[in-house]
Amino acid sequence: MRFFCTGLSVVFLGTAFAASVSAQKTRPRKAQPAKPPVSRTVVPLDVRTAREKVEIQRSNTSRFIDVLGPIAQEIENTSEAAKRQNLPRATVDRNEQNKKRVIAAIRNLRVGIANLESEFRTRSSLRRYLSTIQGATDHVASSEDLALAGRFVAAKDPLRDVLKKLTDTLNVLPK
Repeated sequence: MRFFCTGLSVVFLGTAFAASVSAQKTRPRKAQPAKPPVSRTVVPLDVRTAREKVEIQRSNTSRFIDVLGPIAQEIENTSEAAKRQNLPRATVDRNEQNKKRVIAAIRNLRVGIANLESEFRTRSSLRRYLSTIQGATDHVASSEDLALAGRFVAAKDPLRDVLKKLTDTLNVLPK
């Protein structure tokens, strides 16, 4: 009986050690499919340069709209006051100079937008993005026409359309 108990103890101990040894074994991992390497395409230089130019024109247009608001309102108020009552000649002359400055600034803005739109039209790498910026020059021209007609506050609306076109173009151009 003693032999039987000793043998049974050896079997239990052997099984316990075998279980602990098998728990410590490392199992081979299943091979995971290799991920394809991430390849970043480099945006062509023309597109990157055009994106920077669009950002510059967008910033210029936005800043111009912000500055134009109070100035346009003052120009129109002074013009109305000059029609109704007799204002000092210096005030009327200053208002006329402000009108000329605003019109000249709109023309300068139009030149920049026209150059940008022309670049999108002439470069083959940018033609696919032309539809988003096309017509921006026409909006600036209508803003200039409104300013020439003395409607300076209304001249901001076409410039907002230009700002929208420039923003849409930035959204389409790759970074």
